[in-house]
Amino acid sequence: MGTPPPEPPTPSGTIRSDSTSPADLVRGTDQTRAKPSPTPGAAATASRPVVPLPDDALVLGLDVGGTTIKGEVSDTSGTVLATGTVATPWGEAAFDAMAELGDRLLAELSGAQRRRVGRAAVVLPGLVDTANSIAVFSSNVGWRDVYLGDRFTRRWDLPVLLEHDVTVAGWAESRFGAGSGHDNVCVLILGTGISGTLTVGGRLVRSHYGQVGEYGHVPVRRADGVPCPCGNIGCVETVASGAAMSRAYTRHTGREISGAAEIFALIATDPDAAAVVEDAVDALADGLVGMVHATCPELIVLGGGLAGAGAALTEPLHRALADRLRLVPAPRVVLGEFGVRAGLAGAALFARQGTLE
Repeated sequence: MGTPPPEPPTPSGTIRSDSTSPADLVRGTDQTRAKPSPTPGAAATASRPVVPLPDDALVLGLDVGGTTIKGEVSDTSGTVLATGTVATPWGEAAFDAMAELGDRLLAELSGAQRRRVGRAAVVLPGLVDTANSIAVFSSNVGWRDVYLGDRFTRRWDLPVLLEHDVTVAGWAESRFGAGSGHDNVCVLILGTGISGTLTVGGRLVRSHYGQVGEYGHVPVRRADGVPCPCGNIGCVETVASGAAMSRAYTRHTGREISGAAEIFALIATDPDAAAVVEDAVDALADGLVGMVHATCPELIVLGGGLAGAGAALTEPLHRALADRLRLVPAPRVVLGEFGVRAGLAGAALFARQGTLE
């Protein structure tokens, strides 16, 4: 989440070297190395079957984060039959940890239950090329251009879908969670970074490389902002992410703080905390106002760790947007229904539906 997009894969089938920087990923100036030829079934693994599973099928979902990998086997009602969490290793070792966690969860099932597992979904952070089954880049976990092919499909002996974690979380909130029943919804995932999704006319908006919603990298403080890891200056993420808010509070007060949740808890009694929150809300509103004018969403749904602030975030963000809008109505700002489980719940729903349509 919060990672700048690369250029789309080149027709020659080459991918980027491990020595390139994140900025090179954007500029396309890096060296290349040959991508392995897809193995039989790899394309089918990366493509998305459009037929939902029958109601009696079970699914395996894995949500890969920078700190932990969470997994569950669940049924159509959402009842969890096996669950587990492991620490996320650095680099490509993370994919071994994913495979081993899937092994363990499937092994916990009875023979009859195991035969009912119809599909799995693994949702990954960073940049994901689902068409070619490549985990392109994750700055938080430390991988680049990992060709997955049908690795998990062969390991678990069932079809496996790959997707971007925030894309799946936002789709789940839009279609099955807080955005259910609304055609035009923006989901904003707020945490260490800021990213999200956009649904217009009931359809999830996708780019030519798959992902949409880098709201954290809209520059809103170019004149006096701080550098962003993406290479720009003054992005929303440099002001309104949880990490940025903590840094701002320490800069203002000289006091270390445990995180953004503590800042929100202090806003009623601490003017410095209130100022940091106000600045973050202003940055969020400035970054979203163009999207609101262009697509007129009915709802903005907040997820991620910062959504735990509740009304202390939703209400001032709604007011800040309303203050900036003249020609279109201000969308309601609400909390997501899946909370911190949005990625894992989304993985299960994605595996069951077989598509993000």
